[in-house]
Amino acid sequence: MSTILSRITQHLDHLRKFLMFEPRGHKEMYGALLVEPSLPNADLAVLFMHNEGYSTMCGHAIIALGRFAIDERIVEPQFPKTTVNIECPCGLVKVEVDPMTYETSFISVPAFALLLDQEVDLENGQKIKVDISYGGAFYALIEDHVLGLDIEKDSIEKLTYTADAVTQKAKAQLKLAHPDSDDLAFLYGTIITDSNLPLKKPSKNICIFADAQVDRSPTGSGVTARMAQAYARNIYQIDEEANFKSIVNSEFRAEIHSTTDLKGQKAVHVKVSGKGFYTGRSSFIYDEDDELGKGFLCR
Repeated sequence: MSTILSRITQHLDHLRKFLMFEPRGHKEMYGALLVEPSLPNADLAVLFMHNEGYSTMCGHAIIALGRFAIDERIVEPQFPKTTVNIECPCGLVKVEVDPMTYETSFISVPAFALLLDQEVDLENGQKIKVDISYGGAFYALIEDHVLGLDIEKDSIEKLTYTADAVTQKAKAQLKLAHPDSDDLAFLYGTIITDSNLPLKKPSKNICIFADAQVDRSPTGSGVTARMAQAYARNIYQIDEEANFKSIVNSEFRAEIHSTTDLKGQKAVHVKVSGKGFYTGRSSFIYDEDDELGKGFLCR
């Protein structure tokens, strides 16, 4: 997978910009590129694309691809559940799809809270504490009130600006490590949350990742990271279900599926559930003398 990603990054990245950027897409566009799997037990493999490049995991794309794999007969439907094994840059992810309702769940790669209550100095002199948790990618997790924000009332622009500022400062001040690979040891973004998860109430969050990109879903890898955080803080245990909402009120359910040891790091597998829906099919054309058609961003 790493070899494929390197080749695409070096030689085919113009196709990401062609598809993801204007005039066909926009700064918030997200994509999944299907490639040949390198693992023998994988049914398909995927590279995730965003406004800055490529990511190691994307839960909402995995949920959509589970349904896609059945509809396209990449995997033949089985009842009552169809298993689809998807190879991601972070590892193999097991997906289960109900062929009747398309309710879809995936079992995450080992997830863990790496750092708790880590102090970060912001540009304005404010000192905050964040948790750094891994759910296929590393996120800084922080409740809205710590930043003087209200996720229900403040504008997306304000939330985005603040979250991105946290990401940049945390990247500069905190050192991350992953037991499996140094390639995974980078901070992907910041997730601002409400204060409901410790109270075991449905929790809303907004995930800002890559180049200040806003996730419209609750963020599958982010929800995984939040559950790993909740397990580390002794809030949620195995088989206890939590509910998450995005900034546009889309929903995921999640639970601690099992515990594991990742080369000495205590970790959990998280089960995340949701649904994927189709919006259409598109064909794109490029005229060789169209410079704008290669892709551009206004902001």
